[in-house]
Amino acid sequence: MKIFSKYKIGNIELKNRVVLAPMTRSRAINNIPNEMMAKYYAMRADAGLLITEGTAPSANGLGYPRIPGVYNQAQIDGWKKVTEEVHANDGKIFLQIMHTGRVSHPLNMEEGTQILAPSAIALSGEMYTDKEGMKAHPLPKEMNLDDIKLAQQEYVQAAKNAIEAGFDGVEIHGANGYLIDQFINTGSNKRTDIYGGSMENRSRFALDVAKQVADAIGPERTGIRLSPYGVYNDMEIFEDIDNAFIYLASELGGLNLVYIHTVDHSSQGAPEVPQSIKDEIRIAFAGPYIASGGLDKPKAEAILEAGKGDLVAFGVPFLANADLVYKMKNDIELNVAKSETFFSLGAEGYLDYPTVSS
Repeated sequence: MKIFSKYKIGNIELKNRVVLAPMTRSRAINNIPNEMMAKYYAMRADAGLLITEGTAPSANGLGYPRIPGVYNQAQIDGWKKVTEEVHANDGKIFLQIMHTGRVSHPLNMEEGTQILAPSAIALSGEMYTDKEGMKAHPLPKEMNLDDIKLAQQEYVQAAKNAIEAGFDGVEIHGANGYLIDQFINTGSNKRTDIYGGSMENRSRFALDVAKQVADAIGPERTGIRLSPYGVYNDMEIFEDIDNAFIYLASELGGLNLVYIHTVDHSSQGAPEVPQSIKDEIRIAFAGPYIASGGLDKPKAEAILEAGKGDLVAFGVPFLANADLVYKMKNDIELNVAKSETFFSLGAEGYLDYPTVSS
């Protein structure tokens, strides 16, 4: 089957087309990667490529409780444990860089930080904090040009730190209503300067970050994730959305990034992403394309056979089945994920799902 065939991205040969999708797991106490996390990723090293959970490039980018960072030495050293164990198991691993922007709360952040966004528009609803439970999202500070320049530099430094920590590359998180997506989407970007208004201007922050990161660590080690038609975190289906993402994909392709990764959360109740726009993005980018969203083995194989993707990412099935590749190869029934432990503390629902492969 094509799903189990080798594939090369950049200078890296992957042993199969299976990708561990990035998933927040909230096990990084004090935002520092730990030995439990190293074991979690090493257990999944049979995938062709592992993409880590979203990782903050700066203290301002911390949104949720217990998410890891990659902006200080303790975090870099913690991630080294992860990459060493993954590589010892013959795996390849990219770090996903995620600045959450307005999706945050001061109780989840360090002192002296600020919640930033393209425009001063608060996210609706509440978010969880370890200290006081559910809290309303506060009004973010509208970023000025100095804030924007600094945030871009933080992405670059985070990418350099990731390479220092032993990662094979990075994935820039431009999806799911976090900072980059907040610039792209008209629901969160009401700016009138060079970073707002037209689709070209709203794409500028994403393109600036991608170019600067690629210049710093090499385009062959730089991927990006996008979520066209995504409505998570108050994103909206805006006018001319298809052309906006086709334009963005084309410009990203011009940077020779190592892959583009699109998100389709329709299996979780989000609006369906039309196959036509997925195809247009893939063609416009003209490089390796990772398909994801509610996939199982038959769906993933069909995507690969039809040429609608080069790699296929699995989220929840991989969360509950560290030996997913082995199980798919041998048509073994999968464990069912326990949603109540997705973001909890400790090994339960993290390291204790039964496996059958040795």
